[in-house]
Amino acid sequence: MTVQASSVRGVPARAPSDSDVVARVLEGDVALFEVLMRRHNPRLYRAIRSVLRNEAEVEDAMQQAYLQAYAHLGDFQGHAAFSTWLVRIGVNEALMRLRGRERLVPLLDEREDGGIGREEERVADPSPEDAAAAREARVLLEQAVDRLPLHLRTVYVLREIEQLSTAEVAAALDLGEEAVKVRLHRARLALRGLIAERVGQGAPEAFGFLAPRCDRVVAAVLAAIAARS
Repeated sequence: MTVQASSVRGVPARAPSDSDVVARVLEGDVALFEVLMRRHNPRLYRAIRSVLRNEAEVEDAMQQAYLQAYAHLGDFQGHAAFSTWLVRIGVNEALMRLRGRERLVPLLDEREDGGIGREEERVADPSPEDAAAAREARVLLEQAVDRLPLHLRTVYVLREIEQLSTAEVAAALDLGEEAVKVRLHRARLALRGLIAERVGQGAPEAFGFLAPRCDRVVAAVLAAIAARS
């Protein structure tokens, strides 16, 4: 899906902002919702996976999050970034699924020992994406992050891997900024003990959302939207 952007007197065309695309979707150009999905698929995937860690369920949760976002698109006021609004929808969907399995360790449950490796939910078996990882550092990071307790893992993924600001993470998770800073500090300390100095620069590449999966999620959401029209 390509969105045309105008250029003036040789100035490079500017890609439309998320708010611009949202406005056009609300005006009836439903097909442009694909632009939003493709822009934010990697971030939404990482946010939801930081909660669920089950690859098949993550994709299903992503689709539901997008359908919820589409259904409530008129509620997006633009006070926060669209990505922050979307991540919050996705995280809430993921947490609801954990509650449904009756194995939720609450996001706000901070135990003194950090709870590493003691969550009741089982870590999912390695995914095909893990097996295909080109660098050992990235695989080590993913495995170590999966061992963090939920309240630390989600903050770490959004702040360090997705590179959201402290304020954006706080808004997405409904936390205070100081709480985000404390949890990030604890997550870093825990990871340092798990993987020492071997991670290097692997963080930005961790939990990659590859093109075939992106296409699959986009196609499923667009089909569901079309069926509702």
